[in-house]
Amino acid sequence: MLEPSHNNELPAIPGKRYFTIGEVADLCAVKAHVLRYWEQEFPQLSPVKRRGNRRYYQRADVITIRQIRSLLYEQGYTIGGAKQKLSSSEAKEDTSQYRQLIKQMIAELEEVLDVLNAPAS
Repeated sequence: MLEPSHNNELPAIPGKRYFTIGEVADLCAVKAHVLRYWEQEFPQLSPVKRRGNRRYYQRADVITIRQIRSLLYEQGYTIGGAKQKLSSSEAKEDTSQYRQLIKQMIAELEEVLDVLNAPAS
């Protein structure tokens, strides 16, 4: 029922504009077929489609997918419950998305700090 590796922290989202379905699958620790299924179930997910229906996700999509993943795999919601939670006014105030953004910003700032602290060669 649950996907493996739920206790692991998800990797930081790179500073790219678009991500392929494979990249998003790795970033969110879900398989590509799960992402395609979630597109059908959650109207909030609408990746840009180009060249032969290839999907390109944006940063906001990746954050939404991580939120869906958290609701389903960590908080135990059903698909229907997760849909309701995301579409309700409560979702706008949901702190999980803000926590994800803060974690992402911290990771990016730590990378910048590492670069700044690196000895000049």
